[in-house]
Amino acid sequence: MSRIIDKVDVICEHQADGGIVPMRLRFMNDDGEYETYNIKGYREAERKGARTTSDGIYVSESTFIFECMIIVMNSKRVIRLYYDPRINNKWCMAI
Repeated sequence: MSRIIDKVDVICEHQADGGIVPMRLRFMNDDGEYETYNIKGYREAERKGARTTSDGIYVSESTFIFECMIIVMNSKRVIRLYYDPRINNKWCMAI
């Protein structure tokens, strides 16, 4: 099971066609300090309807799921960002 961080700040670009491009994220770590990362690459996962993902997050048809590559201590790492515009425009992340 993945670690879920449910309060994530995301800077993104909203495109004219309704697409979203995540560009940067920030969250508070266990020590109460903010960690900020630039997103080096991403892929939007296919929408498959309402379900619980392998990360243990319930998603609906309107949920955007992004698999993003970030650099953590000179190593590439893939994280997943979840965004549902129907739920208070809230972002969460699975590590």
